Amino acid sequence: MPSAAPDAGPRHRAPSRVVRASPCALGLLRPLLSLRSPPINRTSSRAVRREYRARGEGRGLRERAAFCSAAAVTGAGGSRGHPDVTSGGGAGPSRGAVRAEGRGGVMAEPGAAAVSRGLAGAGGARGGGRGGRGVTGRPLTRLLPQGENGVGGRAVRVGTRRSQLARIQTDSVVEMLRELYPDLSFEIVAMSTTGDKILDTALSKIGEKSLFTKELENALERNEVDLVVHSLKDLPTSLPPGFTIGAVCKRENPLDAVVFHPKNCGKTLSLLPEKSVIGTSSLRRAAQLKKKFPQLEFRDIRGNLNTRLKKLDEKEDFSAIILAAAGLKRMGWENRIGQLLSPEDCLYAVGQGALAVEVRAKDQEILNMVSALHDADTVLRCIAERAFMKRLEGGCSVPVAVNTMLKDGQLYLTGAVYSLDGSDSLKETMQTSVNYPQKNEDGPNDDVQHVGITAKNVPGQAQEAAENLGVELASLLLSKGAKHILSVARQLNDAR
Repeated sequence: MPSAAPDAGPRHRAPSRVVRASPCALGLLRPLLSLRSPPINRTSSRAVRREYRARGEGRGLRERAAFCSAAAVTGAGGSRGHPDVTSGGGAGPSRGAVRAEGRGGVMAEPGAAAVSRGLAGAGGARGGGRGGRGVTGRPLTRLLPQGENGVGGRAVRVGTRRSQLARIQTDSVVEMLRELYPDLSFEIVAMSTTGDKILDTALSKIGEKSLFTKELENALERNEVDLVVHSLKDLPTSLPPGFTIGAVCKRENPLDAVVFHPKNCGKTLSLLPEKSVIGTSSLRRAAQLKKKFPQLEFRDIRGNLNTRLKKLDEKEDFSAIILAAAGLKRMGWENRIGQLLSPEDCLYAVGQGALAVEVRAKDQEILNMVSALHDADTVLRCIAERAFMKRLEGGCSVPVAVNTMLKDGQLYLTGAVYSLDGSDSLKETMQTSVNYPQKNEDGPNDDVQHVGITAKNVPGQAQEAAENLGVELASLLLSKGAKHILSVARQLNDAR
């Protein structure tokens, strides 16, 4: 990570103290708080992490919410008058309080994710000085009204799902934003989505395109939150009107991983006994692994990571389950990975391992703020993957898989489609140059989207090249019969 610019001189911080809001100020805040309907549980990110460590993985959401509400009341950085609302990410008075000398975010230097020399300026470092400059070199819109520590006099509200993994992912994004904008406070708004509520049906059978995003986008549309953190693979390739992906963070390992039942520790899939049952609700994973390991059986398994691991460990139904390596790493469970599946064994899902920040497309303050989180390599790879998926009209109801690599200014994309049993498939690889210079010219195309992504700090020509790569590869597969393979797969899946 690029280093921060040195301070002009030594900083002396006054001792932390509790600041009590005046009755007048509370009177002004209550009408604003009362507008948030229906009420949504808002909990401190740091309090949640402390609570998970203290209580373990098996407790219910009701207990967690009660603990976090108590933590907010006892000084987790929250509002004293409203124990279910926290700001400043639970960092305490020193974080939540207004700082007199801000060091506004600046993207002034090439980031580690820059693609050759052409992407200089796509990453960046925080610069000194009050206010700073935005990722495109233009001055940032003033996000911090005088005397306040949020947008429009309130905290920046960050929407997320309630699961432990979603909260950890959101915490990581908020921490990055807090590093860039230390004068802002952040409030995390957690809610359940359709995908969280329907746990007895395979995702591919539900038929809803926005299983894990719809409720969050509804809150974004109603101005109940200012931005939403998603796993990018959960976001459809076509977003609802008025929304955009304002940031794609640096990608974690996108590969799939095998977690074995304790009695099978030390084995690999090829060493499991014949007829061993492997748990996965992904048609993509099942199709590829059925072809490579025909001696194994594959069965749906639903639930969050905690639930699926519990089903694996406490019962004899599964010999192993397949999960995303990125999720296991973020949860701190890397030690449970018994086997990493290489792209030769199993191509991964579009966007897997990347986090996305969705915002209102016309909210320039928030869009400019989150744009600093873009990782240029990840943006270009995911644009190509999403364009490939969109051209194929794929989704979780058909087996579509990818692998991307960016090296020496060349973007490589491998894409494949499969029948449900993996017996029929098409797989091809193409490449294109994305080594283009960044242009800092103002114009009508500043906020152009590429498969839902707005990335003003990544060269527009490089984004166009990445999108064209995905479209061209998909068109090649369609010309070879991919449409028939996917059509049959979709019909068979619906009939199951």
